[in-house]
Amino acid sequence: MPFPSKARSIRGFTLIELMIVVAVVAILAVIALPSYNEYVRKSRRAQAKADLVEYAALAERFHTVNNTYVGFKFPGGSATVNSPREGGTAAYNLSMDTARSTFKLTATAANEQANDKCGNLSVNQANVKTAKIALSECW
Repeated sequence: MPFPSKARSIRGFTLIELMIVVAVVAILAVIALPSYNEYVRKSRRAQAKADLVEYAALAERFHTVNNTYVGFKFPGGSATVNSPREGGTAAYNLSMDTARSTFKLTATAANEQANDKCGNLSVNQANVKTAKIALSECW
């Protein structure tokens, strides 16, 4: 039986082609993953900042009625709250130090958020905001 003059066309991927695709995907993942993680941290930080401002307004309302910050509690009557909650994991733990005429709200970075460049965030009764690095990048 003679061999056909035209070789059969074999369809599929070669191992080299497959390895090139795997290498390209790996390079894209190495570039994209840190950027994605930074955006996630930034969104959690934005939620913590919003919570700090909201609770500062509640503390001011409490002060208006009681003429002191002493005794202020977060909604639900707790001394600390978690912000935000994702799958049951807190990104920040919010706490408040009060005196008669001053307060300081602090958002302490927790879990994966501890890797955030801004670290812990805080705000006081005079709306003075603090962070680990320049306020323009964090607030």
